[in-house]
Amino acid sequence: MTGPDFSFEAAAIARGARHVAGVDEVGRGPLAGPVTAAAVVLDPENIPEGLNDSKKLNAARREALAVWVMANCDWSVAHVDVDEIDRMNIYHASHLAMCRAVAGLRAAPCHVLVDGNRVPRDLAVPSEPVLKGDARCLTIAAASIVAKVLRDRIMEDLAQQYPGYGWEANAGYPTPAHKKALLDIGVTPHHRRSFKPVHNILCRDEIASD
Repeated sequence: MTGPDFSFEAAAIARGARHVAGVDEVGRGPLAGPVTAAAVVLDPENIPEGLNDSKKLNAARREALAVWVMANCDWSVAHVDVDEIDRMNIYHASHLAMCRAVAGLRAAPCHVLVDGNRVPRDLAVPSEPVLKGDARCLTIAAASIVAKVLRDRIMEDLAQQYPGYGWEANAGYPTPAHKKALLDIGVTPHHRRSFKPVHNILCRDEIASD
């Protein structure tokens, strides 16, 4: 199976776009931590080998590619924290993160390629959705790598402050060990209270305290 290519970007450039950005988010499924989005603009003449969906790369390769992209490309990252996620729901929070990431680029893009089947409604730039874009589009793949690496770093830092949940390994996703720690240790300020496993524990504790 072939990996991502530059065809979506090339089509936009052929239509007159000068700066084509790719945007992707990571962290919709975890019980803890922010949702993170990255936007990247690749130079068509200087694309590194090995860009792919971040989930298909090992940690060392992701880290190396993220460092390269951040040193050689126009890129931006944005986070939406747990309070905002709980207030607006994860779907809208992930779209907000994407909009913030695009807005943070040094040069405003002419066209944005968005991973998924919908474009954030507040994205004030011509854009198109690309289903499974991180596996099909090089610029979205680059964004997926940067978003994953930078969010993982946040979760590793939080794991030092809140040991026992395994965030350095599970990045906040609902692994059996993480869910057991929620029951044994309790809910932290970085848990998403609107997510069912966390909400259920809070309700249980509230009933127990009555």
